[in-house]
Amino acid sequence: MKQVTAIYPGSFDPVTNGHLDLIERASRLFDRLIVALLVNPEKDPLFTLEERVEMLREVVAHLPNVEVETFDGLLVDHARRRGARVLLRGIRAVSDYEYELQMALMNRQLAPDIETVFMLPAEAYSYLSSRLVKEVARLGGSIKDLVPAAVADRIRTKVVG
Repeated sequence: MKQVTAIYPGSFDPVTNGHLDLIERASRLFDRLIVALLVNPEKDPLFTLEERVEMLREVVAHLPNVEVETFDGLLVDHARRRGARVLLRGIRAVSDYEYELQMALMNRQLAPDIETVFMLPAEAYSYLSSRLVKEVARLGGSIKDLVPAAVADRIRTKVVG
């Protein structure tokens, strides 16, 4: 039986409990899970790419079949280089579905041998996004139930100073 490698791409700025929920559940479904951060110089993230990689590695350290890395270019090209047969995407709401469907269909056009798998987050995280976490933190709200503790500390340091 073939080993199945999946790639879960994203910016993870910052990684949330919703992301971590999907990573933990996907790590039980796939033999190998690569969490891949896209190098995108056009975005202005709160955390540097190196900081995001470090945070992700810290919060997935308990999952032996999960790797964290960066990539640039087309996701399907990176997936082929890494031997991945599955692209994992999270969908929180119908608004996510429209965008994700378009991306999945384009990826299928570019790489018909690579499947896209959609996962829903746990209900507790169905509203959660990195953008909302940053906004709540900037406005002084509690983010302790939204992100892992180590990530919350880093956000407070960045936002509050």
